[in-house]
Amino acid sequence: MDEASELRARLAAAVHALNHGAQHDPSARLAANQWLLALQRSPQAWGVATSLLVSPENPPPPADLLFFAAQMLRRKIQCPGAAGGGGAPPHVLDALLLAAGRFCYLGPPRLLTQISLALAALALRADGGVEGLFARMRHLPEPAVLELLTVLPEEVVQDQSGDTGVDAAARGRFTREVMAHAPSVLEFLLGQSDNAAADDERNRRVLRCLLSWVRVGCFSEMPPAALAAHPLLTFAFNSLQVPFSFDVAVEVMTELVSQYQDLPQAFLNKMPYIREALLLPALANRNEKIIAGLVCLMCEVGQAAPALVAEGSVQALALADALLRCSLAHFILESDAQTDKRNAAQELFSPVFSSLLDALLFRAQIDTDEHDTDGELCIPDGLAQFRMNLEELLVDICLLIGGSAYINKIFSGGWVLASQSFAWKEVEVRMYALSMGMDAGNLRIEDEEEIISAITHALCSVLVKELRKSLLARLLCSSYSAVEKLIDIDRDQSLRQNPAAYTEALNFAVHGLHRMGALFGQLATSITSGLIDDDTVLVLLGVFWPLLERLSRSSHMENVSLSAAACRSLSLAIHSCGQHFQILLPKVLECLSTNFLQFQRHDCFLRTAASVVEEFGHKEEYGALCVRTFETLSSAASISTLNSSYTCDQEPDLVEAYTNFASTFIRCCPKEAIVASGSLLELSFQKAAICSTAMHRGAALAAMSYMSCFLDVSLAAALESRECLSDGSPGVVLAQILARCGEGLMSNVHKSATILQQLAALCSLCERTTWKGILSWDSLCRWLQAAVKSMPSEYLRQGEAEMIIPLWLNPQIIFTVGLPIMSETIMLTCKGKVEEPLNV
Repeated sequence: MDEASELRARLAAAVHALNHGAQHDPSARLAANQWLLALQRSPQAWGVATSLLVSPENPPPPADLLFFAAQMLRRKIQCPGAAGGGGAPPHVLDALLLAAGRFCYLGPPRLLTQISLALAALALRADGGVEGLFARMRHLPEPAVLELLTVLPEEVVQDQSGDTGVDAAARGRFTREVMAHAPSVLEFLLGQSDNAAADDERNRRVLRCLLSWVRVGCFSEMPPAALAAHPLLTFAFNSLQVPFSFDVAVEVMTELVSQYQDLPQAFLNKMPYIREALLLPALANRNEKIIAGLVCLMCEVGQAAPALVAEGSVQALALADALLRCSLAHFILESDAQTDKRNAAQELFSPVFSSLLDALLFRAQIDTDEHDTDGELCIPDGLAQFRMNLEELLVDICLLIGGSAYINKIFSGGWVLASQSFAWKEVEVRMYALSMGMDAGNLRIEDEEEIISAITHALCSVLVKELRKSLLARLLCSSYSAVEKLIDIDRDQSLRQNPAAYTEALNFAVHGLHRMGALFGQLATSITSGLIDDDTVLVLLGVFWPLLERLSRSSHMENVSLSAAACRSLSLAIHSCGQHFQILLPKVLECLSTNFLQFQRHDCFLRTAASVVEEFGHKEEYGALCVRTFETLSSAASISTLNSSYTCDQEPDLVEAYTNFASTFIRCCPKEAIVASGSLLELSFQKAAICSTAMHRGAALAAMSYMSCFLDVSLAAALESRECLSDGSPGVVLAQILARCGEGLMSNVHKSATILQQLAALCSLCERTTWKGILSWDSLCRWLQAAVKSMPSEYLRQGEAEMIIPLWLNPQIIFTVGLPIMSETIMLTCKGKVEEPLNV
């Protein structure tokens, strides 16, 4: 095997080890990551990456290996100084063009995108790069040309802070050269649009490319009349009728309307058609995606040309009617806060609808003292029908004046529920007015939660116990019904086959779960203050948990919004009801664990499990249950794959949720649980060390927070039993984990002085105890030396390693200023040489 083939083989092995290596071998992954970093800095990277992309092998190399090769080329092009070896060799352009032509059909879409980004970066940095690229682009297949033309303008508008070696003059030259080709690009897109009618995917790709060029002003030199009649505008408008490309078409039209003042009139001319063909069917089907997109576009038209709307033409009235149908409140409240028009509209409409609300509340009261057998007020048939007719109007009023103002209006007048002699018909009508727009599902979740919280707060002051229970149960009746209807769909699959109906049922259930959570959240204060008795809590839980348990076993939990709403309501119920959940604890944790194993991208199950452990984990009788839960959650494939910084960057929410659960477990669980879960803690600690190197700030900080928590608990355990060396001691278990993971920890978290200080304090303490055989000052010394020796030679000046290691190992310096200096020194010595962590 020659040298080039051997290098390719090593590269393939390293990428495979980093992405697919065994989860119990972190040292192999660490070694692979360090080798890949060193390769990227070397001149040989150009050759091995290009050879992979142009390889004639059939089948081609693995997709992740090809993606890494393209990504490595892009980074070397963008950061030639930091990546080593100067600018890109001449053959790189040929290799990338050849790869673009080949993998536009064979490879995954993200590979073509990465290749195109590398070509755009090359064109930005090379003299005549744009002209050369366009000259050779004509020989590429159309899908490759489309993707390249899509990413090329993004180099014009992207944030410049991410690039190195590109000054303002070079970027200005690049922009002028790119824009010089705008006419020919528009001609190309026009030809592509003629062939895209029968191909939804191609239609979307053409729109994405058009959007990129619209954002850099591709029509800026075109006369207004020619722009309004341009066929590409017709193509974008017609694409509004294609569901697969609707969202991109809205972005294109919105961008055009905001940039060119002559286009709103052309859009107004099409308004009657939009109303009849798009808006009314979407409203009838409650298609929120279409409605929201059209509202965004229509509002842009109104803000871009208010004078046209004010003329009152047929088209302008059609626009106004469409906006009113979507939401009059949205038009008024979401317009520019500084405009006189918005202020005038609010001043004009709010008092009118506020007075109308007063009249409606008075008219909707129950004018009788009759009660049914359950003690509730009877509602005559005529009044019930009148209330049904009020539903849409009350929703409109709430949307117009805003949820907070609506609630304040309902609670105005000094009505106090603490008095038993208060007129309950007035209380009842206000409850009706607050809860009915919720039943329609037309309010925002935030407004519904605010309404439920306000009602619950009021009802908790009712002195009559049975009436209080009845009113609280009635308050959640519609929420329970919404979830019940969704669960019943599993028995009647016909509704599943109607996407619009199923989406509506799903949305109602999500809102219902949020309302349940709001009620339990508000109950917390009343339970603490003694206003709510145990019987009332048990009545509510007796309906809530069986319903939630049935929902958790249904297939609907695959929906992210539904599972998040269910977990949120459960967390709030546990927090407020506390001890009443103890008997249900095994079922609750089993439910969360099972759902996480089934839907492993839903981090809400991990977060809710952490809430349960935080609430009950300190009780010794639940220690074994918490350990089993930790074991089940850690066994999930999604957790097992958190074995590289790249994977952590792809799943930051999962990283945060898992490390938060681990932190909660080690903080809250009893000693016996800590000892029994030694292998789980070691695995989680190893993953945290890996995740701390992630580029995603939230994931990295969550991982470091867990490691810091781990070290805090270890230090506390060491102080508590420093002379007791027992295998059953949690301190010994934690110290043994640190002894095995210390070197990897030191290599990954050198940028955190806090963690290094904690580790040094623990090693120093163990040095003076019987624990010295497990963890000692010598351990820290070895790890520090290994960390320095593993640094690339160019990061330190000659002889600097021999000088700084003794300095860092001086205990007095370490515990005063040494470790912060150490952390800062490593980063300063790497300045200009450190790349972002590899994504492979």
